[in-house]
Amino acid sequence: MKSTDWDQVSLIYQEGINTGNATFEKSIPSWNSWISTHISGCNIVARSENRVLGWAALAPTSKRKVYSGVVEVSVYVSEKCQGKGIGHALLRKIIELSENNGIWTLQAGIFPENKISIGLHQKCGFRVVGIRERIGKMDGIWRDVVLMERRSKKVG
Repeated sequence: MKSTDWDQVSLIYQEGINTGNATFEKSIPSWNSWISTHISGCNIVARSENRVLGWAALAPTSKRKVYSGVVEVSVYVSEKCQGKGIGHALLRKIIELSENNGIWTLQAGIFPENKISIGLHQKCGFRVVGIRERIGKMDGIWRDVVLMERRSKKVG
């Protein structure tokens, strides 16, 4: 992912925000703000010619050194491109990149209503760790999040 991809990446991110079941976020940050919170070299896009079809990224879960190999994964696919294996390809590639960067645990927090995302993560070796009940409010309504993780068999 490059800064020149941000316009298209942010449109896909906005599609996810609009569903109400992809993220607690309500607005798109600037490229500089977003990239400063993600791991360099672990932010990717799927593209066809000059069109971004989806993206995946890794962000640290903590600043503490002991958790340096534990990160949060995000995967978003354009509404027009869903159901074509793009999310699966992105998640497989980001897993590979994570292991190449010494990361041993990938975490994902997914709304229980987002069954497609939960299934995708399970297909790629994630397991449900538990439900974080009433973890955050969205539009004044408490929301649960399914906490999933994938432990590397190569790192850690």
